[in-house]
Amino acid sequence: MRRRDFLTGIVVSSTVPLTARAQQPGKLPTIGFLGASPSIESDRVAAFVQRLRELAWIDGRNLVIEYRWAEGRNERYAEAAAELVRLKVDIIVTVATPATLAAKQATTVIPIVFGAASDPIRTGLVESLARPGGNVTGLSNQISDTGGKKLEFMREIVPSLRQVAILANVGNPAAVLDMVEAQASARKLGLGVTTSEIRRAEDIAPAFDALKGHADALYVCTDPLVNTHRIRVNILALAARLPTIHSLREYVEAGGLMSYGPNIPDLLRRAADFVDKILHGARPVDIPVEQPTKFDLVINLTTAKALGLTIPESLLARATEVIE
Repeated sequence: MRRRDFLTGIVVSSTVPLTARAQQPGKLPTIGFLGASPSIESDRVAAFVQRLRELAWIDGRNLVIEYRWAEGRNERYAEAAAELVRLKVDIIVTVATPATLAAKQATTVIPIVFGAASDPIRTGLVESLARPGGNVTGLSNQISDTGGKKLEFMREIVPSLRQVAILANVGNPAAVLDMVEAQASARKLGLGVTTSEIRRAEDIAPAFDALKGHADALYVCTDPLVNTHRIRVNILALAARLPTIHSLREYVEAGGLMSYGPNIPDLLRRAADFVDKILHGARPVDIPVEQPTKFDLVINLTTAKALGLTIPESLLARATEVIE
């Protein structure tokens, strides 16, 4: 994949149905890719494009990919989705629930494949996993189902854990689901819960001010806005002496203590198979939603040392990756 094309996209529009392309030389299928930002999505896009290549779809040769990014602004998803619809792309591929909701609102005709979305039934993306309905299908990330496991891992590191804080962007339905599930899991474990709700980047610092002295650890609900500002979140958490638990690896690379959740590049790789099926004539309504098969436990020992925490050997032995 050419990095220049990945970062900027290739501006090509398509107005011809897929079934007519064989009779229209020079008209290439066009995929619209809607994600958070190039820096967040780089590994995911690489996995997606590599799998397309394995399926004989090569960007710039027999396929064109248009990239659009929200750049940490959830309202930008609607604008970007509308741009892709105006370009008359043949398929829209999305990452995360806000992007998928924006694409679904923008079109009921263009097939949409979500590469990673939380609880697609409860967020209204599909009617059921087996029969998605409409023009949307893809892969669930099941992040909201991992809350209890993440808190159990945190209690192994912090045996004295009594009170957990939850940081969530309540403007994202998927983050709200994650928050609600984490609250329920914490109470089942006998933990007290403090919730900090944000909607904008400007809300992050005040949220930490409100948490001071009220929590022993911080559960961060995954969201494109929070992901864009993950370094800042982790710096503030470290300053507040709060160990953090996340859902995705990139948060731990950015200084978080630990993450447990689906391998998103693997989901995007599998999304390429959905695209291949649709390009060969399948309808989204006939392609069942799939679930993750790979979950990663990632631990940052540098952050643990900075917090004065010792990670149990039994937990390190279970880790997919340890960052030192």
